[in-house]
Amino acid sequence: MIRLILIALYLFSFLILSVPVMLVEWIVGKINPAAKDKSCKAIVDWGFRCVVFIAGTKVIVRGRENIPTDTAVLYVGNHRSYFDIVLTLNHFPRVTGYVAKSEMLRYPLLNIWMKNIHCLFLDRSDIKKGMKTILEGIEDVKNGISLCIFPEGTRNKTPDTFLPFHEGSFKIAEKGGVPVIPMTIVNSAGVFEDHLPKIKRATVVIDFGRPIVIGELDRAERKNMGAHVSGIISEKYFALKKEYGL
Repeated sequence: MIRLILIALYLFSFLILSVPVMLVEWIVGKINPAAKDKSCKAIVDWGFRCVVFIAGTKVIVRGRENIPTDTAVLYVGNHRSYFDIVLTLNHFPRVTGYVAKSEMLRYPLLNIWMKNIHCLFLDRSDIKKGMKTILEGIEDVKNGISLCIFPEGTRNKTPDTFLPFHEGSFKIAEKGGVPVIPMTIVNSAGVFEDHLPKIKRATVVIDFGRPIVIGELDRAERKNMGAHVSGIISEKYFALKKEYGL
């Protein structure tokens, strides 16, 4: 419980003390949006590294060489933990936002930092709003902003299983003309969800797979992108789990 309390206190302090920084970033954004993007990513990266340190989490990252450096990408990953975002953001080389649930807009200050790093907020209960969010994502990747999405749609609460990947998640990459990077996350629930409400030391493996260019796939694979990418992540997941004994 001590780690949970420390992280809660840290996050509360970070959000409150960062209010003047938000004002500075707003001014910088009016003058130089690209500089704001980079500085906001650096600040949030630092904040998340502190959370990972307090949690006592060891993160093993593989496949960084598979991430293109000359284009935005769409990261697609499995989702088992609230910590998935905290654990992954630091390892994206470019400015990268997440496609998050619209409910996250309820949280003051946090929602501002999320917007500052180009997160999008998806309302799954409203088809029109959902389509608008996808269109915003397409424009973002065309403009060089990478995005990360968890196409299972929610946290999967059953260990070592995968919920169906929603096909619509891949429209951002297809219409935006950017590659998909399969992102396999192993044991992130070992930090928190596997033993609520305690946060415990854990080893988490993050693997970035080879880029998938949707236009180069055959028709059947393009039609079933969800199953295709889920299969790649699932195979890698169990291989890593065995390799690291997780």
